[in-house]
Amino acid sequence: MKQGLYKFIYHRLLGWKTQWEVPEYDKCVIVGAPHTSNWDLLFGKLFYGTLNRKVNFLMKKEWFFFPLGPLFKLMGGIPVDRSRKTSLTDQLATRFSRSHTLHLAITPEATRRPNPDWKKGFYYIALKAKVPILLIGIDYPTKTIACTQSIMPSGNYDQDIQKIKQYFIHFRGKKPQNFAI
Repeated sequence: MKQGLYKFIYHRLLGWKTQWEVPEYDKCVIVGAPHTSNWDLLFGKLFYGTLNRKVNFLMKKEWFFFPLGPLFKLMGGIPVDRSRKTSLTDQLATRFSRSHTLHLAITPEATRRPNPDWKKGFYYIALKAKVPILLIGIDYPTKTIACTQSIMPSGNYDQDIQKIKQYFIHFRGKKPQNFAI
């Protein structure tokens, strides 16, 4: 029933399309890009809901104030305190090892402004947890969210990040001028 509601809102009311061409994984890190608008979270959650899957996502802790904090946590949000020097990578790798299923979405740009220097955490979380990275692109002009590629991190960050960024070249965010590879 929940999936039907997601499909109705995402496809019928909003007119968005889905393209999915990767295997179903129990555990994965999801790289979502381009991230140029706060609307990306809503469309991403609806997209994943149409697939009848639950997704968690990282978000800076400043967004977890009342009344939004409890709502974001209910939606799968995990607050990140960037000022603390703890190993979030280790914490999340442990979370993966203790979970039967976990889909963790991360926007490596870490901002809605142009940032060609993507954060590396998503990569090292996937590498340490030994899970694939799903590449999910959002394209506002065509109202399409697509996942047609996944990669298993090889340990060679420079080589893998080039493949990852190459995937997102043809996607356009809500504010295209805010996306930089």
